[in-house]
Amino acid sequence: MSKIIKLPGLIDPHVHLRDPGQTYKEDFYTGTSAALAGGYTTILDMPNNLAPVTTLGRLENKIKIAKEKILCDVGFHFGSLGDNLDEFEKISEKVIGLKLYLSQTTGGFIIPKKKAEAVFRRWPKNKVILVHAENKMLDYIIKLVSVFKNKVYICHVGRKDEIIKIRKAKDDGLAITFGTTPHYLFLTNKDFKKNGPFAFMKPPLGSKKDQDFLWKNIRFVDVIESDHAPHTIEEKESNRPPFGVPGLETTLPLLLTAAAKGRITIEQIVEKCYENPAKIFNIKTNEKTHSEVDLNQEYVIENKNLKTKCGWSPFAGWKVKGKVKRVFIRGKKVYEGEKVLLKPGSGKILQPIKES
Repeated sequence: MSKIIKLPGLIDPHVHLRDPGQTYKEDFYTGTSAALAGGYTTILDMPNNLAPVTTLGRLENKIKIAKEKILCDVGFHFGSLGDNLDEFEKISEKVIGLKLYLSQTTGGFIIPKKKAEAVFRRWPKNKVILVHAENKMLDYIIKLVSVFKNKVYICHVGRKDEIIKIRKAKDDGLAITFGTTPHYLFLTNKDFKKNGPFAFMKPPLGSKKDQDFLWKNIRFVDVIESDHAPHTIEEKESNRPPFGVPGLETTLPLLLTAAAKGRITIEQIVEKCYENPAKIFNIKTNEKTHSEVDLNQEYVIENKNLKTKCGWSPFAGWKVKGKVKRVFIRGKKVYEGEKVLLKPGSGKILQPIKES
């Protein structure tokens, strides 16, 4: 028997749609189609494109392309290697946050440690800095926050020692929040041994102990993000497979399945996939934007049914319980019966809320 509930339109602050530059993996249309299928109505796109989004010109070009393709609300993060500080004032009213990579990632877009301090000095204190910072780099970021008092969001956290450090920083009053991902909640390094490059990501999958600690401390996690990172099957099977896995379509059903098993509550899913992202990234929400989900529908995740252009998932073959049936944006039905009901370009470019 069906059990339909209404969820607010989910917000994912961490996706890689690859457009422009690598649209053979994903583009704004296929990526936002995947978002709607997963119950997401707002997504924030990362700047590490083939040509990183580090100038006003590249940002405006990206926005122009997006306007012609997107189906849901899409906002953008800016990038920096510490050599474009004069661009910050030009783009601050056009982007949601600034992303810094201090550890290895796709594209090698890594800011030198010494230049990160200059970025913290110049970036507006009322806007978020998102960071990829592992191991000692996390310690360095916490130190920068303590000195410069920026608002910082730590992306894709999955290890016990990292969670302990961040919790202490928060207890010390620092403006730090963090997110984790489905791959750290549902996969471990044993899955890497089994799935090989299709479980190859940065930061790498943790141990079962890391995963158990993450679930035990799930109430302290601010955001569950997908870190949707599509790559082709051919790339993943190559001699140099890229980091990352797709996740927009599978995050919610995996979490709903965990809720059915008592590992997380529906209220916590709403908190971590809607309420907290809206607060942290200062996103205006709309009560008429929502999805309808059947909590009792069981199905198997299959690659052939995915809307992401890369066409695969590390969770293919998994049986899940909980399916998105319909999605509404500002009262308009945009998705039903696994079909997108919009034309390309129907989505809205997200503008930062101006703080008084």
